[in-house]
Amino acid sequence: MINYYCSGVKSDSYERMVSLIKKKSISVPKEMQERFEQISKIIKDFCVEKLNQEYEQSCYELCAALCRKRPSPIISGRVNTWACGIIHAIGTVNFVFDSSGKPHIKASELSNWFGISESTGNGKSRQIRNLMKMHQFDRKWTLPSRMDSNPLIWMVEINGFVLDVRYCSREIQEEAYRRGMIPYLPE
Repeated sequence: MINYYCSGVKSDSYERMVSLIKKKSISVPKEMQERFEQISKIIKDFCVEKLNQEYEQSCYELCAALCRKRPSPIISGRVNTWACGIIHAIGTVNFVFDSSGKPHIKASELSNWFGISESTGNGKSRQIRNLMKMHQFDRKWTLPSRMDSNPLIWMVEINGFVLDVRYCSREIQEEAYRRGMIPYLPE
């Protein structure tokens, strides 16, 4: 018997992995479209300059998710603060502030780019992470390129034992994938 614990699996091809991972929706209610576009433009400018397209896409998805919240928290406040908070939240989940990773950035550099204090950026990020129930190693917000290095994504419970599904039989891997416990099948 396989129970949900967390999930994931390894692929040699980054493109294959990305194509197999279900994309989150970036649909936005009409009344939030203008605000979404304002924040997304700022996110794009930052990600092009300092991060990459993968972070940009995840930040768009988080911004859209915040737009769909009822009531949407991003309707009020400065767009720069929201953009910084969104990038900081995605960055926190994916360890962007760890200098050993690529890409990486300092939290102070992030806040300075947006012209806000570091405490304001951290506070907005915390608000977003609490609202969206985000945490480090969060399978919903882990970048596709970091899936293989996220140990929690690949953990499943089988008969009371927590195992890394990448080292289980193909049959167990297929069942875990069928149940949505892992984002793709390992090769």
